[in-house]
Amino acid sequence: MPDAIFAHPRLAPVYDAFDGERDDLDLYLSIAAELGAEHVVDVGCGTGNLALLLAASGRTVVGVDPAGASLAVARSKDTGGTVTWIHGDATDLPPGDADLAVMTGNVAQVFLTDTGWADTLAGIHAALRPGGYFVFETRRPERRAWEDWAASEPLVLDVPGSGPVERRLEVTDVSLPLVSFRFTYRFLADGEEVTSDSTLRFRDRDEIGKTLASQGFRVLDVRDAPDRPGMELVFLAQR
Repeated sequence: MPDAIFAHPRLAPVYDAFDGERDDLDLYLSIAAELGAEHVVDVGCGTGNLALLLAASGRTVVGVDPAGASLAVARSKDTGGTVTWIHGDATDLPPGDADLAVMTGNVAQVFLTDTGWADTLAGIHAALRPGGYFVFETRRPERRAWEDWAASEPLVLDVPGSGPVERRLEVTDVSLPLVSFRFTYRFLADGEEVTSDSTLRFRDRDEIGKTLASQGFRVLDVRDAPDRPGMELVFLAQR
């Protein structure tokens, strides 16, 4: 089940505002150009920011996400119907002809079990043409990002359509490789509070490489994320 931050009808519309500038998306656009990818699938596309940028560059794009509220936001931006949106997960992707699959926003970390991660990789593998590419990023466990989260201060933003909204973040459990945290959003116009509990799995480089190989991928490169130097690993794998 998607976390409330993605699936709640009041939280999904404020997600983009709190997510801030998506400097990470430039990397994926440049990699798509580097690989000559014309047909791209965006796994865990969320509110559709990358999918729409890829479509604006003339590519055929499919975005898939299990959170209906996030997809509703994505569709509202896609006034020209440039992207095919699928409510589901990687196993619901059409088979066999995509040049590139991308997974941004550290979506790779939401798969907590070995089975869930393996099923996702298998679905992506099936969606790619032979020789197609898979690119995604994940946080380096040794950088202990959750310690920064624990020190974060409340943030208030005036969100169009929602008014002023306060967000608070609390780390609720660290039982590596799993880290759990809670976002609390308070809508100041009416005082409603909505919470979203999340858990992420921090896999190291070796574990990710082995799981990719087990599902038929070959790792071509592991890069640093230019927008968060030293914090994340960007995997480039090939079917």
